[in-house]
Amino acid sequence: MEKFLHSKVAIIGAGAVGSTAAYATTLKNIAAEILLIDVNEAKEEGEIMDMNDVLPFVETGCVMGADFKDATNADVIVITAGLPQKPGETRLDLVTKNKKILESIFKSMGKINPHAIIVMVANPVDILTYIAQEISGLPRTQVFGTGTGLDTARLRTELGLHFGVSAQNIHGYVLGEHGDSEFVGWSTVTIGGVPISQMKNFGAKQKNAIEQKVRNQAYEIINRKGATFYGIGIVVSEVVEAILYNQHKIMPATTRLTNWNGVNNVCLGIPAVIGRAGVEKIWPLTLTSEEKTKLKKSATALKKLL
Repeated sequence: MEKFLHSKVAIIGAGAVGSTAAYATTLKNIAAEILLIDVNEAKEEGEIMDMNDVLPFVETGCVMGADFKDATNADVIVITAGLPQKPGETRLDLVTKNKKILESIFKSMGKINPHAIIVMVANPVDILTYIAQEISGLPRTQVFGTGTGLDTARLRTELGLHFGVSAQNIHGYVLGEHGDSEFVGWSTVTIGGVPISQMKNFGAKQKNAIEQKVRNQAYEIINRKGATFYGIGIVVSEVVEAILYNQHKIMPATTRLTNWNGVNNVCLGIPAVIGRAGVEKIWPLTLTSEEKTKLKKSATALKKLL
């Protein structure tokens, strides 16, 4: 893998998610250069002008507008462009519309830098990641999605509030589809190193309440303000950081599974090791029989739409 001597991140889509991801990445001083690309050039230019006011306070070298061809030379290409989820819609309702948008993006980009890593964010992220792997011309390990990264963050927040501890001391994963068939892998959850199964006064009732809240959080936010973007913006910046800094960080990602807990040939959110090569390894969690059944159910729901 060639070294990133001058790190460049291209974010395609200057809507709420894309611009927030660009802003979060700028604040974290992750890349020397950030490109923001959108078919709505006025929106793109406005976001760039606004973010340029931040540059005197950060180490990021520049944030600039660009076209799709410019993205092909980036080290990391983040794709957020797509129609957003509206009140009453599921993420899977967006398949046909956002598939067409994704295909047009790759057509507009043309041949991509063979060392680039593509991070899919647009929904339905699991299905669009599968499609991007098929049409990008890159190895599948270099094309993955944010998957259940945001859902896992929501789980950690809710458990932190419940137990009165920092969310940073809670570890575990939401698995499967980034959507209605997702589930909490309770066997993976620990609080300060203690398995959640050993925590007192925390049984099926509490688990179900928290899992339902995590699953429905996006709907609740969309119903109130029209979109979610702060959380996913930070998730994107964390993923980009793991790639550019070659952190070998275990984090949720949607990637193609091959006999992972009995699931094959579908992209789902699972923990993976992320570094400069993209998905370096899928983490070998051993799920319970109940969790395996839920994972297979999630896989079946997505395969119907591929």
